[in-house]
Amino acid sequence: MNGCRRSITAYLALGSNLGNRLACLRGARRALHRPPLIRVVAASPIYETAPVGGPAGQSPYLNAVLRVETLLSAAELLAEALAVENLFGRRRTERWGPRTLDVDLLLFGDEIHRQADLAIPHPRLHQRAFVLVPLRDLSPGLLHPLLGQTVEEMIARLSSPAGIRCLRDQW
Repeated sequence: MNGCRRSITAYLALGSNLGNRLACLRGARRALHRPPLIRVVAASPIYETAPVGGPAGQSPYLNAVLRVETLLSAAELLAEALAVENLFGRRRTERWGPRTLDVDLLLFGDEIHRQADLAIPHPRLHQRAFVLVPLRDLSPGLLHPLLGQTVEEMIARLSSPAGIRCLRDQW
């Protein structure tokens, strides 16, 4: 890693609906905090949300968003996120299926990437209340680099941000 890299602010979404969901989110937060490469500088509250898409009959998810400062590139941060998913037993057996842990790279500074294995901003970020509501807790005025809308504006454009419940006891 190049010692001349500057720190970038990135946002990671965490989700879990299998096993001990809260322990998975807590463990992911700890595993992702690896100074000086990745520093978790803020965490949203944890929300319980209904599953969106995917197979019927899934259990509710716990979701949160982390703001991190990182010296890694976007691709390197995504690789770290996937490694943490694997650490918590993530198995990719069906699209949008249940999972022990999902870590999505939502935003990486104001960078835009559209490669087969790296899409930033996250392509469905503006459509998902379960990501936008916790993101609003951290940065309500944050601009989507492609849409030019704030998090607040994206939430206002959703047809229904209902079904999201903030948990009292969290991190």
